[in-house]
Amino acid sequence: MEHSTKVGISFGLTSGVITTLGLMVGLNAGTHSQLAVVGGILTIAIADAFSDALGIHISEESENKHTTKEIWQSTLATFFSKLLFALTFLVPVLMFRLDVAVLVSIVWGLLVLSVLSYRMAKEQNKKAWNAIAEHMSIAVVVIFATHFTGVWIAAMFA
Repeated sequence: MEHSTKVGISFGLTSGVITTLGLMVGLNAGTHSQLAVVGGILTIAIADAFSDALGIHISEESENKHTTKEIWQSTLATFFSKLLFALTFLVPVLMFRLDVAVLVSIVWGLLVLSVLSYRMAKEQNKKAWNAIAEHMSIAVVVIFATHFTGVWIAAMFA
């Protein structure tokens, strides 16, 4: 796989896990509304996929080290990986009660992030557990922070 495509997919998947889980957990804690969570997932899948793709595009351009083809490969890989991966979180929300769907989504997201971290570490001949632990820690902080933010918002505005 070309470097520019790998950059886009890695960024898109990571962002897809962190932003979608954060949004789902926060909206669930604050509203307990399936409609709000579904709307949030769709919004993240579309708006944030475009945002992340443009961010990668501009970042790659600013390095002044990449061809136009490489820049567009990163851009498109970011967009499609973020869009498609974020949409996978709709499946549990449409299949299960919302509280169960959020737990299933957390497991799914952490699993994908773990596999990505493992593969990346192995390709770089680094200790996989260090990369997995680092990335899981960040994801767990996001999950807790967004949960308690949702609880606080519900207490303040409901």
